[in-house]
Amino acid sequence: MSQQAPQQDARDDGIPTGALGDRFFDAAIALLRRVQDEERAAIGRAGTLIADTVTAGGKLFVYGAGHSALPAQDIVYRAGGLALVNLLAVPGTTGVNVNPALLGSALERVSGLAQATLDASPAHAGDLLIVISLSGRNSLPVEMAAHARTRGLRVIGVTSLAYTEQTEPRHPSGTFLKDHCDLVLDSKIPVGDAALTSRRIGAPFAPASTVVVSALLQAVMADTAGKLTEQGVEPPLLRSANVDGGQEWNESVYATHADRILWRR
Repeated sequence: MSQQAPQQDARDDGIPTGALGDRFFDAAIALLRRVQDEERAAIGRAGTLIADTVTAGGKLFVYGAGHSALPAQDIVYRAGGLALVNLLAVPGTTGVNVNPALLGSALERVSGLAQATLDASPAHAGDLLIVISLSGRNSLPVEMAAHARTRGLRVIGVTSLAYTEQTEPRHPSGTFLKDHCDLVLDSKIPVGDAALTSRRIGAPFAPASTVVVSALLQAVMADTAGKLTEQGVEPPLLRSANVDGGQEWNESVYATHADRILWRR
């Protein structure tokens, strides 16, 4: 059973408003330490899965809906990151790129979008997909993971298992994202995402999921680079184009892995 990360309570002792910023750092750091300690083994297994996919010639994809798209985008086309990670996008759900923004949330609950997206994508058997969903309860991430596996992809799910214990799934199957993955990484984010409360403020506030999930995925990418090196493979990493020689390095990586770097096309 997953333990829910406690919210930092700022209700007592007349805490100055300015101190709430410090409280957020404290809450985020506590969550990061918990993820580091409790997910260390899972991070290592994720690194192995991704490294094995790379060495076998497979492609890497990542998908996140709504604000879960932010950590997904953070590992795509990123200086210091693996060049082979490609964003799998479902139009209208990748971040808050529609107006009204509520449409994106509504689309996450529509059945069939994930299957249509995957069937039209270049993802095939032997590839790997990372699916990020804080709650893991909506139809889109559930079906994304489930259909990917039927197509022969390996699936890593990034979610908060607290939701599986404290909320009901919205998919007709009665399942969560975690039920359709080869491996699950638990972000430990409390239900509702907000990390702070205050008697002076009507609702919980200061969401920490983007900070924590981005760090969690960067830890996985770092572990993957190490695993590739152990297998005798040079990790296909990008360098910043804003440092001398960076662009030339990246062009070499593109040339070597052009068939799997889809974001450049």
